[in-house]
Amino acid sequence: MKRSEINRVIRKFEILLESNQFYVPPFLGFSPEEWKTKGCEYDEIRDNFLGWDVTDYGMGRYEELGLALITLRNGNVHNKKYTKTYAEKIIMLEEGQESPMHFHWRKMEDIINRGKVNVIFKLYHAGLNEMPEESYVKIFRDGRTYMVKAGEEVVLKPGESLTLYPGCYHGFTIEQGKGPALIGEISMCNDDNEDNRFLEKLGRFPTIEEDEEPYRLLCTEYPQIV
Repeated sequence: MKRSEINRVIRKFEILLESNQFYVPPFLGFSPEEWKTKGCEYDEIRDNFLGWDVTDYGMGRYEELGLALITLRNGNVHNKKYTKTYAEKIIMLEEGQESPMHFHWRKMEDIINRGKVNVIFKLYHAGLNEMPEESYVKIFRDGRTYMVKAGEEVVLKPGESLTLYPGCYHGFTIEQGKGPALIGEISMCNDDNEDNRFLEKLGRFPTIEEDEEPYRLLCTEYPQIV
């Protein structure tokens, strides 16, 4: 992705948060220059990849296959220094975009429609050779449990949520014609390096072409303390 595209996405995300009165911690407003002055008191942010996260999954088609996220809090399954067993994210998905089909090996999560636009899920169980099974899927939805055919659309209206267990393939898009969706995630600790199984071969983080200065640093870009 070009840095100019990442900057544009982050600015749009900030506007979406403001319009939905969803307030975020102060560190998300730090400029790249400010990050150079931040010492070890901010280690939790650096070590646990909190902050801005914009990805095209390495495919160079962000407008079709992409996602913008903020990790607000997270533990760390690889570092005993951090004892949180949970994570929270807020996500922006734009019209025409798809969050690709994937499951997690360990993480259980609730996905919540925090905005005003319907979010449309398709779910499958991971079966033999980790391929999606064409059967039925048990849905856990705001205290209601029921079955749907695998791949059938499950529409989350504003305020509704789904609980997704490890091994459940999920991909989602949004209702068209109403602007971007604001989506929450509350989960067990998030580990993007080892706990994602994408159906297609995809990367998790973008390769960045530096065509302008960064507006905000991504969660993978914080400078080392010197």
